[in-house]
Amino acid sequence: MSDAPVRRTPGTPCWVNLMLHDVPAAEAFYGVLFGWEFAQGPPELGLYMRARIGDDEIAGIGQIQPNRLLHVCWTTYLATDDADASANAIRTNGGTVAVPPLAAGQAGRLIIALDPAGALFGIWEAATYVGTTLSGPHGTPVWSELITPETASIGAFYRGLFTYDEQGERGAGGAGARGEAAAGPDLQTLDLGGTPLASLHGIGSGRFRKRRPYWVVYFAVDDTDASARLATERGGQVLRPPQDGPYGRTAIVADPQGALFGIVAR
Repeated sequence: MSDAPVRRTPGTPCWVNLMLHDVPAAEAFYGVLFGWEFAQGPPELGLYMRARIGDDEIAGIGQIQPNRLLHVCWTTYLATDDADASANAIRTNGGTVAVPPLAAGQAGRLIIALDPAGALFGIWEAATYVGTTLSGPHGTPVWSELITPETASIGAFYRGLFTYDEQGERGAGGAGARGEAAAGPDLQTLDLGGTPLASLHGIGSGRFRKRRPYWVVYFAVDDTDASARLATERGGQVLRPPQDGPYGRTAIVADPQGALFGIVAR
Protein backbone atom coordinates (compact mmCIF):
# COMPACT_ATOMS: atom_id res chain seq x y z
CA MET A 1 0.00 0.00 0.00
CA SER A 2 1.45 3.41 -0.98
CA ASP A 3 1.45 6.30 1.43
CA ALA A 4 -1.18 8.99 0.88
CA PRO A 5 0.26 12.29 -0.39
CA VAL A 6 0.87 14.90 2.29
CA ARG A 7 -0.84 18.21 1.60
CA ARG A 8 1.21 21.39 1.75
CA THR A 9 0.54 23.85 4.54
CA PRO A 10 -2.25 26.25 3.46
CA GLY A 11 -0.78 29.37 1.87
CA THR A 12 2.33 27.61 0.57
CA PRO A 13 3.08 28.05 -3.16
CA CYS A 14 2.59 24.51 -4.42
CA TRP A 15 2.20 24.62 -8.22
CA VAL A 16 2.88 26.87 -11.20
CA ASN A 17 0.76 26.87 -14.30
CA LEU A 18 1.01 28.45 -17.75
CA MET A 19 -2.10 29.27 -19.76
CA LEU A 20 -1.66 30.22 -23.40
CA HIS A 21 -2.99 29.71 -26.92
CA ASP A 22 -0.50 27.22 -28.44
CA VAL A 23 0.44 24.38 -26.11
CA PRO A 24 2.67 22.45 -28.58
CA ALA A 25 4.69 25.61 -29.26
CA ALA A 26 5.14 26.13 -25.52
CA GLU A 27 6.29 22.53 -25.11
CA ALA A 28 8.93 23.11 -27.77
CA PHE A 29 10.18 26.32 -26.14
CA TYR A 30 10.28 25.19 -22.52
CA GLY A 31 11.41 21.68 -23.35
CA VAL A 32 14.63 23.09 -24.82
CA LEU A 33 15.07 25.86 -22.24
CA PHE A 34 14.46 23.82 -19.09
CA GLY A 35 14.84 20.21 -20.24
CA TRP A 36 11.21 19.38 -19.56
CA GLU A 37 9.33 16.37 -20.86
CA PHE A 38 5.53 16.34 -20.99
CA ALA A 39 2.63 14.06 -20.11
CA GLN A 40 -1.11 14.56 -20.50
CA GLY A 41 -2.81 16.02 -17.44
CA PRO A 42 -6.39 15.53 -16.18
CA PRO A 43 -8.77 15.32 -19.16
CA GLU A 44 -11.27 17.52 -17.31
CA LEU A 45 -8.89 20.44 -17.98
CA GLY A 46 -8.90 19.97 -21.76
CA LEU A 47 -5.56 20.30 -23.54
CA TYR A 48 -3.38 20.35 -20.45
CA MET A 49 0.15 19.00 -20.15
CA ARG A 50 2.27 18.38 -17.07
CA ALA A 51 5.95 19.20 -17.40
CA ARG A 52 8.32 16.69 -15.84
CA ILE A 53 12.00 16.30 -15.05
CA GLY A 54 12.57 12.60 -14.63
CA ASP A 55 9.84 11.32 -12.32
CA ASP A 56 9.15 14.74 -10.78
CA GLU A 57 6.22 16.95 -11.73
CA ILE A 58 7.30 20.54 -12.29
CA ALA A 59 4.57 22.69 -13.87
CA GLY A 60 1.42 22.67 -15.96
CA ILE A 61 0.77 24.10 -19.43
CA GLY A 62 -2.83 24.51 -20.54
CA GLN A 63 -4.84 25.83 -23.46
CA ILE A 64 -6.88 28.99 -22.89
CA GLN A 65 -10.50 28.25 -23.70
CA PRO A 66 -12.23 30.73 -26.04
CA ASN A 67 -14.88 31.56 -23.43
CA ARG A 68 -12.38 32.24 -20.64
CA LEU A 69 -11.31 35.82 -19.98
CA LEU A 70 -7.75 34.78 -19.13
CA HIS A 71 -4.45 36.28 -20.22
CA VAL A 72 -1.34 34.47 -21.39
CA CYS A 73 0.63 34.22 -18.16
CA TRP A 74 2.33 32.06 -15.58
CA THR A 75 0.21 31.58 -12.46
CA THR A 76 1.31 30.75 -8.92
CA TYR A 77 -1.02 28.39 -7.01
CA LEU A 78 -1.32 28.51 -3.22
CA ALA A 79 -2.23 25.40 -1.25
CA THR A 80 -5.50 25.12 0.66
CA ASP A 81 -7.28 22.43 2.67
CA ASP A 82 -10.72 23.66 1.55
CA ALA A 83 -11.29 25.23 -1.87
CA ASP A 84 -14.84 26.30 -1.02
CA ALA A 85 -13.72 28.14 2.10
CA SER A 86 -10.89 29.78 0.14
CA ALA A 87 -13.31 30.95 -2.56
CA ASN A 88 -15.50 32.54 0.11
CA ALA A 89 -12.46 34.19 1.73
CA ILE A 90 -11.33 35.61 -1.61
CA ARG A 91 -14.72 37.27 -2.13
CA THR A 92 -14.98 38.44 1.49
CA ASN A 93 -11.56 40.10 1.32
CA GLY A 94 -12.24 41.97 -1.91
CA GLY A 95 -10.93 39.58 -4.56
CA THR A 96 -12.71 38.01 -7.52
CA VAL A 97 -13.21 34.29 -8.17
CA ALA A 98 -12.79 33.89 -11.94
CA VAL A 99 -13.06 30.08 -11.93
CA PRO A 100 -14.96 28.63 -8.92
CA PRO A 101 -13.74 25.38 -7.33
CA LEU A 102 -13.21 22.99 -10.23
CA ALA A 103 -12.43 19.29 -9.89
CA ALA A 104 -9.36 18.07 -11.78
CA GLY A 105 -10.26 14.38 -11.76
CA GLN A 106 -8.95 12.64 -8.66
CA ALA A 107 -5.97 15.01 -8.42
CA GLY A 108 -7.75 17.76 -6.49
CA ARG A 109 -9.67 20.99 -6.95
CA LEU A 110 -8.53 24.36 -8.21
CA ILE A 111 -9.63 27.98 -8.15
CA ILE A 112 -8.47 30.81 -10.41
CA ALA A 113 -8.88 34.23 -8.83
CA LEU A 114 -7.90 37.88 -9.00
CA ASP A 115 -6.68 39.84 -6.00
CA PRO A 116 -8.11 43.34 -5.40
CA ALA A 117 -5.44 44.93 -7.62
CA GLY A 118 -6.22 42.51 -10.47
CA ALA A 119 -3.30 40.05 -10.21
CA LEU A 120 -4.20 36.51 -11.26
CA PHE A 121 -3.40 33.65 -8.88
CA GLY A 122 -4.55 30.10 -8.22
CA ILE A 123 -5.63 27.99 -5.26
CA TRP A 124 -5.07 24.23 -5.14
CA GLU A 125 -6.80 21.74 -2.83
CA ALA A 126 -4.79 18.55 -3.16
CA ALA A 127 -6.33 15.09 -3.22
CA THR A 128 -4.01 12.58 -4.91
CA TYR A 129 -1.77 15.30 -6.36
CA VAL A 130 0.12 17.73 -4.11
CA GLY A 131 1.77 19.81 -6.85
CA THR A 132 5.40 20.49 -7.73
CA THR A 133 7.64 17.76 -6.33
CA LEU A 134 11.08 19.22 -7.09
CA SER A 135 12.60 22.64 -6.44
CA GLY A 136 16.20 23.74 -6.81
CA PRO A 137 17.73 22.06 -9.90
CA HIS A 138 17.76 23.65 -13.35
CA GLY A 139 14.26 24.14 -14.72
CA THR A 140 12.38 24.03 -11.40
CA PRO A 141 10.36 26.84 -9.77
CA VAL A 142 12.13 28.36 -6.77
CA TRP A 143 10.30 31.61 -5.97
CA SER A 144 7.21 33.68 -6.75
CA GLU A 145 6.93 37.46 -6.47
CA LEU A 146 3.88 39.67 -6.88
CA ILE A 147 4.42 42.93 -8.77
CA THR A 148 1.65 45.24 -7.57
CA PRO A 149 0.98 48.98 -7.07
CA GLU A 150 1.42 48.82 -3.28
CA THR A 151 1.83 46.10 -0.68
CA ALA A 152 -0.12 47.37 2.35
CA SER A 153 -3.66 46.53 1.24
CA ILE A 154 -2.59 43.64 -1.00
CA GLY A 155 -0.57 42.07 1.79
CA ALA A 156 -3.64 42.38 4.03
CA PHE A 157 -5.71 40.62 1.35
CA TYR A 158 -3.44 37.56 1.21
CA ARG A 159 -3.19 37.47 5.00
CA GLY A 160 -6.98 37.40 5.03
CA LEU A 161 -6.87 34.17 3.03
CA PHE A 162 -4.17 32.33 4.97
CA THR A 163 -2.53 32.52 8.39
CA TYR A 164 0.64 34.21 7.20
CA ASP A 165 2.74 35.95 9.83
CA GLU A 166 1.49 39.43 10.71
CA GLN A 167 3.87 41.09 8.25
CA GLY A 168 6.96 39.86 6.50
CA GLU A 169 10.04 42.02 6.90
CA ARG A 170 10.14 44.86 4.39
CA GLY A 171 13.07 44.57 2.03
CA ALA A 172 13.65 40.88 2.76
CA GLY A 173 13.40 38.37 -0.05
CA GLY A 174 14.04 35.15 1.79
CA ALA A 175 15.50 32.43 -0.39
CA GLY A 176 14.06 33.78 -3.58
CA ALA A 177 14.94 36.26 -6.27
CA ARG A 178 13.72 39.80 -6.73
CA GLY A 179 11.47 40.76 -9.62
CA GLU A 180 11.61 44.06 -11.55
CA ALA A 181 14.24 45.66 -9.34
CA ALA A 182 16.63 44.55 -6.64
CA ALA A 183 15.70 47.24 -4.13
CA GLY A 184 12.80 49.51 -3.27
CA PRO A 185 10.97 50.87 -0.26
CA ASP A 186 7.72 48.94 -0.70
CA LEU A 187 8.64 45.29 -0.19
CA GLN A 188 7.06 42.56 1.92
CA THR A 189 7.24 38.80 2.21
CA LEU A 190 4.50 36.29 2.95
CA ASP A 191 5.88 34.20 5.80
CA LEU A 192 4.67 31.12 7.64
CA GLY A 193 6.36 30.38 10.94
CA GLY A 194 9.11 32.87 10.09
CA THR A 195 9.88 31.25 6.73
CA PRO A 196 9.47 33.51 3.67
CA LEU A 197 7.36 31.80 0.99
CA ALA A 198 6.78 34.58 -1.55
CA SER A 199 7.39 38.29 -1.92
CA LEU A 200 5.28 41.35 -2.69
CA HIS A 201 6.85 44.29 -4.53
CA GLY A 202 4.96 47.57 -4.76
CA ILE A 203 6.10 49.69 -7.70
CA GLY A 204 3.37 52.36 -7.86
CA SER A 205 0.21 52.55 -9.93
CA GLY A 206 1.82 54.42 -12.84
CA ARG A 207 3.63 51.29 -14.04
CA PHE A 208 0.42 49.44 -14.93
CA ARG A 209 -0.91 51.39 -17.88
CA LYS A 210 -0.38 48.50 -20.30
CA ARG A 211 -0.73 45.48 -18.03
CA ARG A 212 -2.38 44.52 -14.78
CA PRO A 213 -0.41 43.55 -11.65
CA TYR A 214 1.10 40.08 -11.95
CA TRP A 215 2.92 37.26 -10.24
CA VAL A 216 6.41 36.41 -11.51
CA VAL A 217 7.51 32.78 -11.26
CA TYR A 218 11.28 32.34 -11.04
CA PHE A 219 12.90 29.15 -12.35
CA ALA A 220 16.35 27.96 -11.36
CA VAL A 221 18.94 27.74 -14.13
CA ASP A 222 22.56 26.67 -14.17
CA ASP A 223 23.68 29.79 -16.06
CA THR A 224 21.47 32.87 -16.31
CA ASP A 225 23.32 34.42 -19.25
CA ALA A 226 23.32 31.20 -21.28
CA SER A 227 19.63 30.59 -20.56
CA ALA A 228 18.73 34.15 -21.53
CA ARG A 229 20.57 33.73 -24.84
CA LEU A 230 18.86 30.40 -25.45
CA ALA A 231 15.43 31.89 -24.74
CA THR A 232 16.12 34.60 -27.34
CA GLU A 233 17.33 32.05 -29.89
CA ARG A 234 14.08 30.11 -29.39
CA GLY A 235 11.90 33.14 -30.06
CA GLY A 236 11.60 34.64 -26.57
CA GLN A 237 12.58 38.12 -25.44
CA VAL A 238 14.80 39.22 -22.56
CA LEU A 239 12.92 42.03 -20.81
CA ARG A 240 15.49 42.61 -18.09
CA PRO A 241 19.05 41.50 -18.89
CA PRO A 242 20.95 39.31 -16.43
CA GLN A 243 22.08 41.15 -13.32
CA ASP A 244 23.60 40.15 -10.01
CA GLY A 245 21.58 40.51 -6.84
CA PRO A 246 21.58 39.29 -3.24
CA TYR A 247 19.91 36.00 -4.20
CA GLY A 248 21.75 35.18 -7.41
CA ARG A 249 22.03 36.30 -11.02
CA THR A 250 18.55 36.99 -12.37
CA ALA A 251 16.83 37.95 -15.62
CA ILE A 252 13.23 38.51 -16.71
CA VAL A 253 12.14 36.78 -19.92
CA ALA A 254 8.99 36.62 -22.04
CA ASP A 255 8.32 33.44 -24.00
CA PRO A 256 7.29 33.63 -27.69
CA GLN A 257 3.60 33.93 -26.72
CA GLY A 258 4.24 36.74 -24.25
CA ALA A 259 4.20 34.91 -20.91
CA LEU A 260 6.64 36.56 -18.50
CA PHE A 261 8.85 34.62 -16.09
CA GLY A 262 12.14 34.94 -14.24
CA ILE A 263 15.30 32.88 -14.26
CA VAL A 264 17.89 32.79 -11.50
CA ALA A 265 21.24 31.10 -11.00
CA ARG A 266 22.25 31.12 -7.36
